[in-house]
This record gives sequence, C-alpha cells and structure tokens, in this order.
Amino acid sequence: MFPDVARPPKTERAKALVTIAEAAVLLGVSQVTLRRWDKAGKFTPHRHPINAYRLYKRTEVLRLKRTIERGRA
Repeated sequence: MFPDVARPPKTERAKALVTIAEAAVLLGVSQVTLRRWDKAGKFTPHRHPINAYRLYKRTEVLRLKRTIERGRA
C-alpha cells in the first residue's frame, strides 16, 4: 500500500502465536486435521478477537509436536 513506509516488527504476542497454516506445517498434519481436532476438543485454538481465525500458541504447538514425535519413535 505504502511502499516507502516500513512495516513495524511483529510484537512479542504476535510471535508467540501461529496461524493454522503455520501450525499444520510445524506438526506435519493438514489444516483439515487441525480443524477436526478443534471440533473434537483435542487441540483447541485461540480465536482472533476480530476475525475469529484460529491461532495457536507456538509453545503449545511445539509441545504437541514433541508428544507426537515420541509416539512415533
């Protein structure tokens, strides 16, 4: 929009949250799987207050990733 204006850096809060697409890549599953887990109450995201997009805490995603990896080992 304004090419000569630099974007502000992400806030600490924004860095702590990941989108459903980012979480899917980190976990090695599809976005559909994450939506299914949400519907089943297995892995519930936080919702963006304005647009209701699914957002996941990076720490929770990484914790689940370690759990999944231990189960596969």
